[in-house]
Amino acid sequence: MGKTIAEKIIARASGEKSVKPGDIVWVNVDRAMMDDILGPRIQIAEKLDQLGKSVWDPEKVVIISDHYTPPASIHQAEIVKFTREWAKSHGIEKYYEFEGPCHQVMAETGNVRPGTIVLGTDSHTCMGGALNAFASGVGSTEMLGILATGKTWLKVPETIQVVWDGRLPDNVMAKDLALRTIGTIGHAGATYMSVEYQGETIQKLSMDERMAITNMAVEMGAKAGLMPFDDTTWFYLKRLGIEDYESCNSDADAKYYQSYHFRADELKPQVACPHEVDRVMDVDKVGEVEIHQAYLGSCTGGRLNDLKAAAGYLEGKKVAKGVRLLVSPASRRIWKEADRLGYLSVIAEAGGVIMAPTCGVCVGLHSGLIAAGENCISSSNRNFLGRMGSKEGNIYLGSPLTVAASAAAGKIQAAGY
Repeated sequence: MGKTIAEKIIARASGEKSVKPGDIVWVNVDRAMMDDILGPRIQIAEKLDQLGKSVWDPEKVVIISDHYTPPASIHQAEIVKFTREWAKSHGIEKYYEFEGPCHQVMAETGNVRPGTIVLGTDSHTCMGGALNAFASGVGSTEMLGILATGKTWLKVPETIQVVWDGRLPDNVMAKDLALRTIGTIGHAGATYMSVEYQGETIQKLSMDERMAITNMAVEMGAKAGLMPFDDTTWFYLKRLGIEDYESCNSDADAKYYQSYHFRADELKPQVACPHEVDRVMDVDKVGEVEIHQAYLGSCTGGRLNDLKAAAGYLEGKKVAKGVRLLVSPASRRIWKEADRLGYLSVIAEAGGVIMAPTCGVCVGLHSGLIAAGENCISSSNRNFLGRMGSKEGNIYLGSPLTVAASAAAGKIQAAGY
């Protein structure tokens, strides 16, 4: 019987010749990632000391302060300080601050590689699956064990096959594809499973677009979201100077728990309506929804491809009166490149406010909270009640193009519609 990508990676990490769904195995962890909000301060530092343990391998640990940067309060500043000093005291050189959301930084710095096990204290760690890694979020207790031993146990997941064929129409983006998939499978339809994305549509997507899709696999409850290794993966890693890895793809006769088939050429711009990520509909069915804030950014919607699309739409236009367009590139590296290419200037000229790379807006910690009665259209990954501020506000999710078009229109609207 053939094997899926997830089964192959877990078998390799466990030292087993073969594993099957439902098996519980111990695996060696290739990279352990913590951020500031769910990092050393959440009992990990204290409990590690109580156990009398040191970090098993500082070279395999990455710590990224991204949620509380830039700090908006003394409390946040103290947490970032603690995280920074803890990393230094434990010899962890892979510490990043003010560089952007952790998942993007992990990819850009070569800490996610094909065929590896990457576990982090953030649920959207699954974004690493775009690079053919088994990447997944874990809790603080699990991370404590990983830091002490370099190992953890995993239950081998079933795999859902998601196939997209056809060409994406103009003004339709990878984010629309992700939302439609979630809307079909449901917010719990892939709980503790691996979702493997295949098909000619996926093959033609850039790495920026692929990351937007795997990032949101957890919004279906998935343990991991994986994509096959191909030339696009190879080229992305080559540009980073990375050649040391063992990629793997599913066998032709791999067994899937379930399969879904979609046609990209039939897809319209999608919107996830409050307060559930799977409450998805075509943009022209949302109705007349006035917006007060538009957010373009985060680890789902702030990459170079996203900023280019938004700038292309907004060139020569203005943000509607009464609308705040906030833009937070997905990393410092992307910020600099988007600035060099003129994308940020175009967006700023249209009325957008260019911000630091941060998780703060997406998760409602600082830099752009919404008030009661306000509607926000966001390119981020979640629209939960109260996530971006007041519980009496509403968050709609859309693609970066839909965010840009809505900002200019003053209401939810997709480009070309």
